[in-house]
Amino acid sequence: MEIKNSRVVGLFTCAAALASGCTVSVRPPEVYIPPPQAVVTVGAPEAVVTVGVPDSYVWDGVEYVGFVGGQYMYLGPGGGWAVCEPWRLERFHGWERGHPDWRRTAVRNVGPNARGRAPARKEQRKEEHK
Repeated sequence: MEIKNSRVVGLFTCAAALASGCTVSVRPPEVYIPPPQAVVTVGAPEAVVTVGVPDSYVWDGVEYVGFVGGQYMYLGPGGGWAVCEPWRLERFHGWERGHPDWRRTAVRNVGPNARGRAPARKEQRKEEHK
């Protein structure tokens, strides 16, 4: 009998809870505002001064290096010649110590050089000195 009474009491409690009505509180929706985006400033890219092809140039084991108008140049990205930075020049001079005849074995340019003219050919130079 106790079990029947427990069931009746349980059902009565559930019915009373449902009959009294449930209260639901409605809050305004929360609005999420993301933090402002970080501003990234990038400095200007390093200026690369390009010139024409040097009269002669050589492969130093890492890249092509030539000499134009008192400055050492290297073949940079995109096939343009640019002024050697100090660390490139130091590496080239180290290679140059082991290859003192590099100018004799260098690749000769037959097209316009950095000064806009083609290098003089040996025949032309011989004729000038007669």
